[in-house]
Order: sequence, then C-alpha cells, then structure tokens
Amino acid sequence: METKKCLECGTVIKGRADKKFCTDHCRNAHNNRLNKDSKNLIRNINNRLRKNYRILDSFPLRDNKTNTSRTKLIDKGFDFEYFTNTYTTKKGATYFFVYDLGYLPLEGGEYYMIVKRE
Repeated sequence: METKKCLECGTVIKGRADKKFCTDHCRNAHNNRLNKDSKNLIRNINNRLRKNYRILDSFPLRDNKTNTSRTKLIDKGFDFEYFTNTYTTKKGATYFFVYDLGYLPLEGGEYYMIVKRE
C-alpha cells in the first residue's frame, strides 16, 4: 500500500484514501498560496468599493438624497472608477451605484446628487 503525503507539508497522511492534506491548516495554506494572485486583485477592488461606499454613506441624506461637490468627494478619497452597477432612467440620466448608494453627475460635472435606493 502506498503512503500518501500531504501536498503542503509532506507528512504522511492517515485516513481516507482520497485525502490530500494532513490538517485543515495545511489545506487552507495550500489553497491560499495557489489563489494568492487572484485574491489580491479581488481584495483590492473590494477595498476600493468599500471605501467609496463609506464616503457616500458619510453624507447626510434627506428624503434619500443630497447634493455635494466633486471636490468634496475627491477630498475624502472617492474613486470614480469603482462602482458596482449603473442605472439609466427613461430620460437618459445615468446613476452610478456602489451597492445601494448611488451618485448622479449633475450639469457641468462639478456637482453630484447622492441617492439611496430603497
């Protein structure tokens, strides 16, 4: 009978015939190492989305909307390239959403309306 070794640390595995790792720690470490590059990209994008959401959420809303300037958003670190989805109205206005909070560029592009979707 062949002795199987853990794919992560190389110790002899006891147990089921199809077992590949000696412990959950080795299994997690092996998979984390394999997926490291893709996870960094996803983590960085999620961090940017989270930051954008917090910035939009920091503005007090009245009737689920408010107005602010582009400068205020940029000063807080808002990144206009990261949003989760868009919504275009029948009149052609395009809202950019970060989850349930969105912003609409107003005329001239210097001001934005921030809205919350119910």
